[in-house]
Amino acid sequence: MFSSARSFLLLAPLLLFMILFVGQGLYRAFSESLHAGDNFLENYEQLFTQGTFWSSLQISVYVAFVSTLLSLIIGLWITRTLFRLFRTDQWKLAAWFPMLIPHFVAAYIIVLFFSPSGWFSAVLESLPLAGTFPVLVNDPLYLGVIITYIWKEVPFVVLMLLPVYQEIDWRMEEVGRSLGAKGFTLFRTVEWPWAGPVTAEVFLILFVFILGAFEVPALLGVTYPAMVPVLAFEWFYQGGWSNRPLAQAMMIVLTFFSVLLSFCLLYAVQRSRRKWMKGGKSNA
Repeated sequence: MFSSARSFLLLAPLLLFMILFVGQGLYRAFSESLHAGDNFLENYEQLFTQGTFWSSLQISVYVAFVSTLLSLIIGLWITRTLFRLFRTDQWKLAAWFPMLIPHFVAAYIIVLFFSPSGWFSAVLESLPLAGTFPVLVNDPLYLGVIITYIWKEVPFVVLMLLPVYQEIDWRMEEVGRSLGAKGFTLFRTVEWPWAGPVTAEVFLILFVFILGAFEVPALLGVTYPAMVPVLAFEWFYQGGWSNRPLAQAMMIVLTFFSVLLSFCLLYAVQRSRRKWMKGGKSNA
């Protein structure tokens, strides 16, 4: 009882901040997204009938999923390969340094290096028998946006997975090898029960963050299809007053989608943890 009350008191400042700022913002956005007439969900119905919204949602989910998946794969590989070197502060600083760079600055660095008039393009054109540099900035596949998020989020993946790998009892790996396990089987039985839940939580954090981020797609994306935050910004500030409720409705839908995904993924993670703990206790 005392432990629960203490935990609630420790979380009270965060909960108060969420209620005053995030909760108030969501309430105002939801109230402004409702129609004043008899059909108060008219703005949502109008939003769901627009092809622009569905194209924007599709490209947003695509960018968020690909960026998150590649960041997790690269970050997991770096962590499990170099976690012993990360015991020293010098290696940790080198791995986590990109997190100090703001996302807008990171996107501008991609422009300097990967744009058609950037550094790599100039080097490629100076070489004999070299072809043209591919379009990676302001391209319809959002490759520049994905590259930006990968090199920005891989250090975060390493930050989250490193404590897990440093706490694993690696004697289990020796036992597995002695029993003939190797390759993916060894990874699945020794590492994944520990790294899997954290990886799923990191996937959720990165996916929701990229899905709602504005600055990188605004600088490196295209005008159509624009990602959801960029489209909402255009409708809210650059369109007529009639588009503002649609912009608010779009962000409410995005928030609802993110909360629903969070609930489902966290429920699956907790269920997997309980199942694994029951299996460990029965084996013990």
